[in-house]
Amino acid sequence: MQLMNGRARLGLVLAFFLGATPAVADLPLEQGLALALSAERAAMRQMTPVVVSRATTPLDSPESMLRYDVSYLRELPQSNDPQVRCLQEAIYHEARGEDVLGQYAVGEVILNRVDLPNFPDDVCSVVRQNAHRLNACQFSYACNGRSVEMRDPEARRLAGAIAQMLLSGAPRELTDGATHFHTTAVRPSWAARFHQTARYGAHLFYREPIRLTLN
Repeated sequence: MQLMNGRARLGLVLAFFLGATPAVADLPLEQGLALALSAERAAMRQMTPVVVSRATTPLDSPESMLRYDVSYLRELPQSNDPQVRCLQEAIYHEARGEDVLGQYAVGEVILNRVDLPNFPDDVCSVVRQNAHRLNACQFSYACNGRSVEMRDPEARRLAGAIAQMLLSGAPRELTDGATHFHTTAVRPSWAARFHQTARYGAHLFYREPIRLTLN
């Protein structure tokens, strides 16, 4: 098995090399292989353990498969629970342009904050934290002066279903405990200090360093 895995990996490397640009292909074979392996290692460093596990381990329960099935989610009855509504609103406005995993990931960040003592202890308070400060709140949609109405019915239903699934106890398995995120269009100062845990689409996710209290 190890021999087969080694051959498969070498095949991928050779495929990369043979399909490379002329500048790369003109390099001596050893240099080309080294370059290809370096690119492979760089790509693997961007993969979190959770993402690797999801890519290599089959989902063996119907519930696990349905959790990320968009058609199934859009058929779920909608909830009027205030906490679901707040999470739905945040997912809709912060991530409706992402695929279902990206939207789940944003929802995870909000619930991870709820669980931590240095953030408010309910969903609505988390998503509206500092909302009275124009363009200086925790989630930009809440304080940018625009309407928070969810006008896209399909996106609204999907966000609502994801919110229900998460608040019903769905595993938070995508962001490795992330507490913050931003899009690739911006680079907040805190990003250099926090540990990046995942990326989904245009959203990068980070875990805030543990704060130690000195007595």
